[in-house]
Amino acid sequence: MEYRYIGSSGLRVTSLCLGTMTFGSMTSKEEAFAILDKAYDAGINFYDTAELYPVPPDAKYAGETEKIVGEWMQSKPRESIILATKVAGAASGWFVPPIRYGLTAIDRFHIKRAVEGSLKRLQTDYIDLYQIHWPDTVVPIEEALVVFDELIKEGKIRYVGTSNDTAYGIAKANTTATCKNLPRFHSIQNNFSVLNPRFFDELETACRKENVSLLPYSPIAGGILSGKYNGAFTPEDARFSLYLKHPNARVRNHAKRFYNEKTLQATEMFLEVAKEFGIHPVTLAVAYSKHFSFVASTIVGARKLDQLDAILDAADMKLSRPILKAIEKIQTSILYPMG
Repeated sequence: MEYRYIGSSGLRVTSLCLGTMTFGSMTSKEEAFAILDKAYDAGINFYDTAELYPVPPDAKYAGETEKIVGEWMQSKPRESIILATKVAGAASGWFVPPIRYGLTAIDRFHIKRAVEGSLKRLQTDYIDLYQIHWPDTVVPIEEALVVFDELIKEGKIRYVGTSNDTAYGIAKANTTATCKNLPRFHSIQNNFSVLNPRFFDELETACRKENVSLLPYSPIAGGILSGKYNGAFTPEDARFSLYLKHPNARVRNHAKRFYNEKTLQATEMFLEVAKEFGIHPVTLAVAYSKHFSFVASTIVGARKLDQLDAILDAADMKLSRPILKAIEKIQTSILYPMG
């Protein structure tokens, strides 16, 4: 499996990263262990979680994913795993931290509290990549960078990154870091897929200039690009089938961003491309997301063990120019289907 560095950090990671956001709710601990073992045996060395997981956010489940990942890691040499997790951050859009977190912020109190909680649940004494799950638009980023600097010096975290951020957020944070001699962001974890190529608009330039790596999440658009929502019947236990029935309107609206008329139309075209080139649509979608040089590692997820096979097939796949041109044609035919 190919290895790449995250930004200018010393983190050398596999081109696929296993995401864990359903572990503990939609995915049982036993199934999660099987998925983690299969990913590890396939050569994946990079694992991503968060204090907030599993999703959708729910106070009764918050922290369970880290507990599962932490328990699983005890059976593996710690140095064989690059571990990433996140501080919950401020509420924004569908992202509403559970009541137990109170009114969260990216400030000294919450970062310190979050790190200690994650270390305990993960049963480890350090985190390789510590990320802001959602930017704080009120508290100045300098406060977070100062705390991150202290945590790095204490040996509790190694490097820092951001998530769901903007070109301005990257530039502001890393300019502040340079001026104040504080830790800089090495990564940004944002949504990026065939259905959501917005990263090209501004963030690509910002990340290339700042040497920040993208860690794309939802490369299969939450399962949409598998084609399972394009059939005559939608699987009842599929992620967005469940989200659309969720009592929280924010969760239902989040699902509609992925599952709508335009995304299904674009997916229909994508499925034809996959068929033409003889590639499983999931494999093709993952291969696309990891194709670009600004990507360090694509975050993939599976709720069930058998979903991992088509994902792993993308590990060493290189896309030809004709395939990329066919995908670009879809993206220009239906602009920004995810809004």
